Amino acid sequence: MLKLKTKWFNKWAKKNTLSDKILLKTISNISDNLGTVSLGLGLYKVRTPKIGKGKSGGFRTIVVFKKSHLAIFVYGFAKSEKDNLNNDELKYFKILAKDLLKISKQKYSELEMLGKFIKIKE
Repeated sequence: MLKLKTKWFNKWAKKNTLSDKILLKTISNISDNLGTVSLGLGLYKVRTPKIGKGKSGGFRTIVVFKKSHLAIFVYGFAKSEKDNLNNDELKYFKILAKDLLKISKQKYSELEMLGKFIKIKE
């Protein structure tokens, strides 16, 4: 499975001390349908824990996901800062998810080399 984060998400995750280990657990939670909400078109909103606060006081991450093939973290926010995505954001992320799911694995490798995506370390 290809596990990536966008350049923007990587910067946000570093700022909020979200490690790759936590992101890998979040991907596992999507596979097991734990703390996840399907937003349609391969887009998921997932509860992601904040160190020392757990899931309820943590973050919400938006992930493009295709079981056994692809997981891309595209957006995140603290629950304390924002309750949910607004309608315009939801429309945007659904279009993005549809587009990201069309990209080949080889093209993702090229985009990684260009710095557009960062591989999540196992």
